[in-house]
Amino acid sequence: MLEELKEKVLSANLLLKELGLVCFTWGNVSGIDRQSNLVVIKPSGVHYDKLSLNNMVVVDMDGNIIEGGLRPSSDLATHLELYKKYQEIGGVVHTHSRYATSFAQCRKQITAFGTTHADYFYGDIPCTRALTKDEVEKEYEKNTGKVIIETLGDKDVMKVPAILVSNHGPFIWGLDSISAVMNAAYLEESARMAFNTLTLDGSTQMIDQYLLDKHYQRKHGKNAYYGQKEKK
Repeated sequence: MLEELKEKVLSANLLLKELGLVCFTWGNVSGIDRQSNLVVIKPSGVHYDKLSLNNMVVVDMDGNIIEGGLRPSSDLATHLELYKKYQEIGGVVHTHSRYATSFAQCRKQITAFGTTHADYFYGDIPCTRALTKDEVEKEYEKNTGKVIIETLGDKDVMKVPAILVSNHGPFIWGLDSISAVMNAAYLEESARMAFNTLTLDGSTQMIDQYLLDKHYQRKHGKNAYYGQKEKK
């Protein structure tokens, strides 16, 4: 099981690069095995063309290295806070993708303006408050996770599987590491469209609730009818 998870997390990190969601080493993906409570994550500062199964880092829920000779991503503590709080999360992604990060730097949410956004996110993508000086200087990455949780609370985090950390960038999640990367791609496209929408007309309002409901539910609701069903 652990080897399969390592392979999936490696593939997810490479997909992040393939989809153009990261420059240089500005991003990371992790995945969790809920049975063993072990997390696999990208090593810190390693270029994507140098990634391999051998340098994936395996840690426990306290961040202790179980397997791997390199240091884990510096964002590990943020990932762990999300895994501890939300049991449904199976994979976490952090990027500095251009459009989503631009909203984060402005400390602005990404408003659900249209149906493309509604296909993947059931509402606005929130932005956290700014971290205090004390929160930054003491356990910065852990406090980043805590401010995300403070913002999300006990909401169904799979309905809007992304958030912007003020002045920093997006964190995204999914049922596993691959779906988390795909959600990161949907987020970036939604951010790009929102930016263009506001550039054309800064007074544009959120999509009507009934249209948001229709588009999200037809793809994700219990009676979803978008796409093809697998034959039994």
